[in-house]
Amino acid sequence: MSRAQLLSLHVSIALTALTGIVFAWMKYLMKSSDPFAVVNHPLQPYMLSAHVLLAPAMTFVLGWTFANHMWPRIMLGDPRRRFTGLSATILIAPMVVSGYLLQISTSDAIRNAMAIGHGAASAVFVLGYIAHLARK
Repeated sequence: MSRAQLLSLHVSIALTALTGIVFAWMKYLMKSSDPFAVVNHPLQPYMLSAHVLLAPAMTFVLGWTFANHMWPRIMLGDPRRRFTGLSATILIAPMVVSGYLLQISTSDAIRNAMAIGHGAASAVFVLGYIAHLARK
């Protein structure tokens, strides 16, 4: 994997995760003192916008890295850090698909299910990615 790929991967995952965590914190853990408020924090819409803009860049970099790093390691059966890398790789599809469906769903039930699925898949992906890096 090239230096550009490695740097792009780290930065895109970090920024996407950070904006997602901050947005979730604002949406689900903060409460506005105004009973008529639509958002819980004035920056909440900007965090969502940043997350939605960064996520496709991260998806692109994951695809770029998949071709040069993930797929060759899977095909070679490389045992080094295999569990953490494979765990994170498997979670890419549910994380991306649920994030996309979350944006386009019109049903509250589907949107809630996608939000739970996206949050769970993303959290486990990020933890797997961190564990993968920590095992170096």
